[in-house]
Amino acid sequence: MMDTMQIGAQIKRHRGELGLSQDGLAAKVFVSRQTISSWETGKTYPDVQSLLMLSELFGVTVDDLVKGDLETMNKAIDSDIILMKRLSIAILGFLLLMLACLIWLSVQMIAWDWTFAQTMPTALLALSMWGIAMFFAVWTERIKKDRDLITYREIKDFLAGRTVDRSTERGRRVRMIPGWMKIVRTVGLTLLAAAIGAFFGYGGAALVDHLMG
Repeated sequence: MMDTMQIGAQIKRHRGELGLSQDGLAAKVFVSRQTISSWETGKTYPDVQSLLMLSELFGVTVDDLVKGDLETMNKAIDSDIILMKRLSIAILGFLLLMLACLIWLSVQMIAWDWTFAQTMPTALLALSMWGIAMFFAVWTERIKKDRDLITYREIKDFLAGRTVDRSTERGRRVRMIPGWMKIVRTVGLTLLAAAIGAFFGYGGAALVDHLMG
């Protein structure tokens, strides 16, 4: 079995020889400091583009850098690609189920004038669908963080098995955004999605109420 820490040790050693911090190396190969840390600790592997940039920076060949770990790296990347695709399908499915529950809840509340106690099971079901979708979303975000995938183009290229280009202007700009701002944006988008779902649910219920006259 290959030593999965081999390439991480190589990166750390070469970084030290150049007198670079993790932040310094991250800036030169257009990834985050957390990504460099994950590489050096063996949690994740660099992709092809990152390997080429690292080998050029360190003045060694890619083969010297990976030391036989390439097959293991490719298997790990392929596994994450498959997992992300499945998680994306699961997230979409549970969000659609949540939307259906919200529409059904609105029909119960507006068209049928059900009491709070009567609509509670539907509300809890909608909340459960949302919770499961968020669980899968957090799982996906963890993979994206480990693979240092920021922009939609990077994610699309990764899922297609193509080389990820992190040197784009938008990619560099997004990586400079503080973590707390990303959290605020994520929460805001989640609340917006919930508001849109509630709006359509209310509209559908109002239509049903009108048709039932």
